[in-house]
Amino acid sequence: MNPRSYVRSSAARFAALAVALLALLLGTAAPASAHAALIRTDPASGSVVATAPQRVVLTFSEGVLLSADSLRVLDPRGANVAVGTPGHADVADSGSTATVALKSGLGNGTYTVAWRAVSQDSHPVAGAFTFSIGSASRTTVDLSGAAAAGGGAASTLYGIARYVAYFGFALLVGGSVFLAVCWPRGALRRPLQRLAAGGWAALVGATIALIMLRGPYVNGGGLGGAFDLSVMRTSLESRPGAALLSRLLLLAAAAVFLAVLFGSYAKREDPEERADLAWGLGIGGSVVAVGIAATWAMAEHASVGIQRRLAMPIDVVHLLSMAVWLGGLVTLLVALWAPSMARAAVPAFAVRRFSVLALTAITLLVGTGTYQAWRQIGTWRAFTDTSYGRLLLIKIGLVATLVAVAWFSRRWTHALGRTTTTAAAAGAGAAKGTEVKSAEVKSGQVKAGAGRTGTGKAGAAKAGAAAVKEPAVTAAAGESAAAGGTATAEDTAGAADPTGTAEAETGSGGGQGAGAGDGGAPEGGDSKRAAQLRRQQAARSAAQARKAREADPARGALRRSVLVEAGIAVVLLTVTTMLSGSQPGRAAEEQKGLAAAPPAPSATSTVPGEVTVSVPYDTGGPKGSGTAAFSMSPGRAGVPNEVHLELTGAGSLPVDVPEVRLAFTLPAQRLGPIQVPLIRLGAGHYVATKVQLPIAGTWQMSLTVRTSDIDEVTETKNVEVTS
Repeated sequence: MNPRSYVRSSAARFAALAVALLALLLGTAAPASAHAALIRTDPASGSVVATAPQRVVLTFSEGVLLSADSLRVLDPRGANVAVGTPGHADVADSGSTATVALKSGLGNGTYTVAWRAVSQDSHPVAGAFTFSIGSASRTTVDLSGAAAAGGGAASTLYGIARYVAYFGFALLVGGSVFLAVCWPRGALRRPLQRLAAGGWAALVGATIALIMLRGPYVNGGGLGGAFDLSVMRTSLESRPGAALLSRLLLLAAAAVFLAVLFGSYAKREDPEERADLAWGLGIGGSVVAVGIAATWAMAEHASVGIQRRLAMPIDVVHLLSMAVWLGGLVTLLVALWAPSMARAAVPAFAVRRFSVLALTAITLLVGTGTYQAWRQIGTWRAFTDTSYGRLLLIKIGLVATLVAVAWFSRRWTHALGRTTTTAAAAGAGAAKGTEVKSAEVKSGQVKAGAGRTGTGKAGAAKAGAAAVKEPAVTAAAGESAAAGGTATAEDTAGAADPTGTAEAETGSGGGQGAGAGDGGAPEGGDSKRAAQLRRQQAARSAAQARKAREADPARGALRRSVLVEAGIAVVLLTVTTMLSGSQPGRAAEEQKGLAAAPPAPSATSTVPGEVTVSVPYDTGGPKGSGTAAFSMSPGRAGVPNEVHLELTGAGSLPVDVPEVRLAFTLPAQRLGPIQVPLIRLGAGHYVATKVQLPIAGTWQMSLTVRTSDIDEVTETKNVEVTS
């Protein structure tokens, strides 16, 4: 197979694998998990109060951003009884609360509270609950205008744009650092220029898409809202919107940085002048890179929770370390594999410089990542009890695997060029002896030719001079390699013929000598013959250079190990994107600990009738299959219901599982999910009381069963709730 065709097909397969993996993970993933969890309400969810409250207060696990329609309180007939604009309560941690006043003189019955907010880390949250005044009653509220937060096509596109933004940032920063620090001459190579510029373009495009999709993503509306200027203006007035706008401005400065990097810096020959320019380029580029990384830190996980002032700069260091390592790795991959880089392969000193740089980045990445894990997880149990913890375990495993592969790459980096250097040094001695003999032979040919014709004498002299020149150049290349000690095969080829003129001269001289020695052929024939010889010699030179590079076993092993590293890095970046869209383990544990526990189950139901559903499940692990028997009595909307859930395994015996969760969603009205807190009564038996579903309809029940640290499944069933 043609080597170039093989490289192209390998690159195409790698790109197809990356796209397929991204599509699989994003296509099968649920909408972004809520980051601000509702942990308390006043009045309490499902409670019956004697007198009408003056306002409704919701308390979240972290700060939330509110809008004019964040809270609606609907009476049994569906009328909104909230007064004024929702705001934060006047308490110590007011940013994590939402409250709205109610009309005076509210009558008895069941009221529905529909709420929607945006977490301080930029992710939307929504839900609903009910409370009753005097006694429970039927309710006919219409929530068709309420949109689910964080779902639909806007959510999927928003997630893809976030992934592209991370990947573009890594290519921009990592590629720029590689070209500025490790291989300045590489900034003149088109493939590497396209890579860094492509990262810049990807980040710009993804940022614009995030600004446009921000409104529909938060509000749960259609994609038409992406082109609504009023929605876009509202999004830009929020903290996440301001961060995205700041990122665009910083990317304009990044374009100037790339222009200088690919222009005057790469072309500067004088080391002192390049050093002066490098200082300015390094300071300016560092400021821009830190600023872009800060746009994530000020709007995501680091901006909320404990130790925010410390967490944000640490998050910036974490992002920059990731970008330098992964982006530089992709740049090295292109330098090693791109067909157009065959004649100008990346030198060994550049690979060694990146090896040191990558080791520093990995050290910072592990240190900052450990702090972030402690800050977001909080407890050891959260590693296995929360989706955030399980994703974090996967990320830790991927990082460990990547470090192990990088260790092998580092070994090949140290061995790079040693084999070919030894061969070049040995060839240099042989070339010196050959040079003397060749000169003597050619001199004899000149003298012999001198007795024939004047024309033949001149032609033989030219041929002899050209013949002597070629071995002399080869010997000089071998001596340069032997003296350098660390020169690689491509360095040797470059020393022997940096511009390709030696081969051309040799071919031309040979053509002229042959033509003249034959008695003087016409000038036109000499010109065609010389051109043909030049092409043949150029092709032979390129083939020899490629063969010399492939003869270095360390370089071949390095190419393969870097390819494996890049593949793992793509998966790692995808998991990181999913991790940033999941609820932190600390918040999930706080929600479990602070949520009010339901009272003990009552002995009888208030209304006869019952809804029963059998839900088979299989988590895929050992003893992971079983059946969940669900029952809800009386199975009516607007009244307290009692829920029982019994899990049985093989032989219909009760089984205990580490975790079971239950939630209800009404897709027709875009209501939910309404989480149902379960209490364990016995082996495999769970119960919840005073579960109120606000309106009648076909509710979708989601049952999540986890049988081990990694084996989990979510099953859905439709449940008909009457009025």
